[in-house]
This record gives sequence, structure tokens and C-alpha cells, in this order.
Amino acid sequence: MHPKKLFKKIVVDNENIFNAFLLFPKPILIALNGPAIGACVTSATLCDAIIASKTATLSTPFHRLGITPEGCSSVHFPRLIGSKNAQKMLGPEGWVPSAQEALEVGMISKVVEHERLMVEAQSLAESWIQNGKKRTVPAGGDVRHLAMVNHRESVDLANAFMSLPFIQGQINFLTSKNKFKEANIFKLIKATMPLWKKVI
Repeated sequence: MHPKKLFKKIVVDNENIFNAFLLFPKPILIALNGPAIGACVTSATLCDAIIASKTATLSTPFHRLGITPEGCSSVHFPRLIGSKNAQKMLGPEGWVPSAQEALEVGMISKVVEHERLMVEAQSLAESWIQNGKKRTVPAGGDVRHLAMVNHRESVDLANAFMSLPFIQGQINFLTSKNKFKEANIFKLIKATMPLWKKVI
């Protein structure tokens, strides 16, 4: 695929993923039953509520991967859990809160025993229906503004995917896993970077 087409595809695909949550007209309840990583975390925080099993964890390892935050997290996380906690999750520290820790900082709504998760989620969903709950984004997020943030982050993410830190990170990771064939593909991408960067 031509680098310019790939860049555009990354932007559009990433933007569409999170707009599907942002623009959904009805309340969305997340029942988190275990470890969640990356977009699974950021998309969940755009929903009305998260009920989590005690076994759940929430990881956003963007910094370690050499990429930028997505899913509106650069703006939404500071509002939702405070700037300090957002930086801990999104920055070099790469904090991975447990369900209880996520509850304490305001990222999720409730923690339950693992075997009770679906029962509790069903009960809450039924109460929403009975009470005519309307769609909301936690922390008072404005959907139109978050959609603009989503677009900006999607462009930033495409740039990050086509940057030297990400490519080198993939080489290092794949080499550490003895996946030399795959690592060589990224080495070729790195070697030809001065050429294809000009046409993005």
C-alpha cells in the first residue's frame, strides 16, 4: 500500500472506532471481566459506566509502544481521573490500575466479585431502561469536542505509527521474541524511511 494511502487509512480507521462509541445514541454499559489493554480501555471510558470484575486491570501502554494516546484519552483521562493519574497511565510510568484502584480514582463505577459481574451488569442495565436513562459521557465530556479530539489523536497516531521510535520499537520487540523475519520487515521499512516519508 502506498504510504500516503496507509496514513489516511490509519487516521480514518482509528477515528471510526471511537466515533462508533462517541456517537452511539443510547447508553452503553461495559462489563469488564479481566485485563483490558489500549483501545479496550479508552473506548470503555467513553461509555456511560464500567462495572468491573475484581480480576480486571486497565493498561494503556502507549508510551512504551512509542505511540501517542488514542480514544480521546489525552483530554478525557485528565478530566475523568485527574491530570496526575492520567500522566501515570499514559506516560513513561505506564501505571496499570487494578479494578479497585480504577474505582478509587473514578475511572470505573463499580467493582464486583467475578462470578457476579454479568448479574450486576444486567441489573444496572434494566434499571437504566426503567428510568429512561439518556446517553452521557463521564466527566461531562462534550461529544462534539471529543469527536474533534478523536480526529486530532488519529492523525497523531498515524504519524506515530510511521515514526522512527515506533519502527525501532517493533524491531527491538520482535528481535527479543526471536521473530527475525518480521523484524527484518521493519528493518527494511526503517532503511527506506527517507524515501517514503517524502510522499506522505
